[in-house]
Amino acid sequence: MPASHPPALEPFLDLLRCPSCRAPRLRPGRGALRCPAGHSFDIARHGYVGLLTGTRATSGDDAAMVRARDRFLSTGGYDPVRRAVTRLAAGALPGRGTVVDVGCGTGYYLAGVLDGLPRARGLGLDTSVRALRSAARAHDRAAAVSWDVFRPFPLADEAADVVLDVFAPRNPSEFHRVLRPSGRLVVVRPTGRHLAELRGRVPGTVTVDPAKEQRLRQALSPFFGPAVTEEVEYRLPLGAADAVDLVGMTPSARHVDPADLAGAGRLPAAVTVSVRATAYRRRARTPHRPSS
Repeated sequence: MPASHPPALEPFLDLLRCPSCRAPRLRPGRGALRCPAGHSFDIARHGYVGLLTGTRATSGDDAAMVRARDRFLSTGGYDPVRRAVTRLAAGALPGRGTVVDVGCGTGYYLAGVLDGLPRARGLGLDTSVRALRSAARAHDRAAAVSWDVFRPFPLADEAADVVLDVFAPRNPSEFHRVLRPSGRLVVVRPTGRHLAELRGRVPGTVTVDPAKEQRLRQALSPFFGPAVTEEVEYRLPLGAADAVDLVGMTPSARHVDPADLAGAGRLPAAVTVSVRATAYRRRARTPHRPSS
């Protein structure tokens, strides 16, 4: 592959499917991927592939959110969460295999999993081109493509050994389709205690729906059954700048008045990080779906 194409993309070429016609065998050439029918998708100079066309359900994180996320995650504040994700992924993939991170953001969790699985390769999917610029550089065994989680994934059936969904929207039928029969889905979501101190002090911060777990079970149960769950909860000391970034990297950033973050004494000196991480087994039944 020419040097202008990211080397980490090469192992995924046979797994990708054309988003327009579902044809296999996407091949690189002149700064793009092309299918046999002639559909073409640009490889950005930042290293990710622009597979997503048409109207998007969401544009994902904007530039300010991505900068806040990069700054906060670089402090190590969510490292215990990343270690839990890595443990659950490693339990399903002790050796060589493929990890797909849906809603990968900047690639922080995918990079952690690949560090823990030295023979695995990773593919990140996200709608945010700003986040994908970071995800494409997050790890030398990770590639990144733009995609909307609510559309059929541009991947072959049973292409992945592990699918990650960390604080991201979910598409259970597509998770099921792209996972191999022995594969695992790893889902991380907040509990009601997560960042409660921020919600108590900063107006506009997004709350956690009390029915979230019930809705998750209902959505996943036709396709997956829980295998292992880890509860991750700890107190995280925060400086003022870290607290601002923590709010700024989440959907709360779209609802919070910046003046509320600047108010003296408004931000807590510590927060509770509380998440539930579950590895799910793929059920044998296969819901009706079009072939890829």
